[in-house]
Amino acid sequence: MEQIILSGADGEDLPVYVIEETQLSGVKYLLVCDSQDENEDADAFILKEVSEDNGEVIYDVVEDDVEFDAVAKLFEELVGDDADIDY
Repeated sequence: MEQIILSGADGEDLPVYVIEETQLSGVKYLLVCDSQDENEDADAFILKEVSEDNGEVIYDVVEDDVEFDAVAKLFEELVGDDADIDY
């Protein structure tokens, strides 16, 4: 799994691992989790690409309920039974 680092509001870095990626209406979304161990329960997040700054991509957590539901359904189809996505 590819690892990316998210910068938290408190200044601490959070490593997350990309499970899957997709696009919807021209926007790139990532399904990520906070554990690299596939046998371990982990927290998952849906991130969306919001901009690119000097070659570095910037992602935000999807917080809008309608957007989240639409993207979560796509990821559930892509990942199948491997993930339990609540939406």
